[in-house]
Amino acid sequence: MRTHSLVPSVLLIGALSLTAACSSGVPDVRSSAAESASAATAGSVHVVDPSKIKGLRIVSDSSEQQSCAFATSYPEVPGAEAMTAVMKKDVERRLATFRSAGCASGAEGPEFNISLHFLVASGDVLGVRLTTQDTSAAGSGLSSATYWYDGKAGAYRTALGLIADASRDAFLTEVESRLKGRDGVDGTALDSTFADQAERAAVLDDMEFTANGGLRLTFDRGDVGVPAAGVYVVVLPSATVTPWLSAFGARVQRQTGTPSSTLDLGATHTPEPAVPTHTASGDDDTDCAQVKCIALTFDDGPAVPETGTLLTHLAQYKARATFFTVGQNVAAHPDLVRAEARAGHEVGNHSWSHPDLTKLTSEQIAYQLNRTSAAIKAATGKEPTVFRPPYGAVDAHVKAATTLSPVLWDVDTEDWKYRDATKVARTVIGKAERNDVVLMHDIHPTSVAAVPEILRVLTAQGFHFVTVSHLRSTL
Repeated sequence: MRTHSLVPSVLLIGALSLTAACSSGVPDVRSSAAESASAATAGSVHVVDPSKIKGLRIVSDSSEQQSCAFATSYPEVPGAEAMTAVMKKDVERRLATFRSAGCASGAEGPEFNISLHFLVASGDVLGVRLTTQDTSAAGSGLSSATYWYDGKAGAYRTALGLIADASRDAFLTEVESRLKGRDGVDGTALDSTFADQAERAAVLDDMEFTANGGLRLTFDRGDVGVPAAGVYVVVLPSATVTPWLSAFGARVQRQTGTPSSTLDLGATHTPEPAVPTHTASGDDDTDCAQVKCIALTFDDGPAVPETGTLLTHLAQYKARATFFTVGQNVAAHPDLVRAEARAGHEVGNHSWSHPDLTKLTSEQIAYQLNRTSAAIKAATGKEPTVFRPPYGAVDAHVKAATTLSPVLWDVDTEDWKYRDATKVARTVIGKAERNDVVLMHDIHPTSVAAVPEILRVLTAQGFHFVTVSHLRSTL
């Protein structure tokens, strides 16, 4: 991905998590009709189940401030520390730029979002795509890049690392030939881009194999043509690209088409996250019309190991809470979501990748929420009935796109901003009133660390901890 300085095109962030759809043969909403037809010929790939990746941790960060809205995530996989370090650096650099420049740009409601999608996690290879939406940036602000890890060599690889050095020229010539002549592509400018090593690496940063061995290259808007022309897709058939692959590329191609049952990146230690086994004794019979109730809510999880620790804290006080979960995290850690439900907590929907829903089309809103509800049902056997709109951004358009009931909050701990357990606890204890809904995040260790003090003090003050839906039903 590279920074664009051309005229913006009009597309919103519904495409953030739809890179997953592209990988299964469903056209990305970033694409034009012609690009969609091209993508459809690319062939499908096997869907990666992230819950099977041992020791996986999704590193997440977010704000709840609409004036500077951001949500980022990237995976941390044991053995692939070199790749994790590159993703971490890229995410933090881009987020820092957004927070210092984008949030001060004067743009109305700027938003920054990085979502993740696993391309392959099999044998000794790992592939991840990170998709970025920055509404404060020039152009569409939408871009994507793939990251690769070679477990056999113990090394991070760029997308171009899929191609052997000796075959690089032939590969580039073929890609150029398939781009030239397309509407919006300036052949002279393309020659210049591909001739410059840095520019070439920046635009050839999103590649993936299809199940039939072809190589699909996706170029962000403005990378190789005018932004108005949209995203360009080039698909090289297996017979064409296979002779040009590096040894690593050949293994990725093979593991994409015929995945192994395990992933082994040579990790010396694979942590096994603790999954609490607390079980609710029965339905909650608390009558909030007769006693003081409060609903603690936790957004953005599940997270390892924070959510497991939080469940243990809550069990010690027999407290119930509501977890507004992010779909891509549910897919990675369904065992923790099951543990939440088993312990009597409510599992709510917080979208698939945490976009501002008010900026999406009805179809994109439905995709974000329905996909998450399906993941929750797969984990717990029960579909959620409530959702928390990211950033609290909800309007009539969003409400009309879903049957879920929106839930906001009365007490905002701002724990995403203040990573201080003592401050978070004091905020809740100092502001808590009867029937309040409290906003916290179980992705932050400091927030989880604040919970025992909150439970201790508010219990002593006569509060009962219930789920949002229970609070609503008894008032």
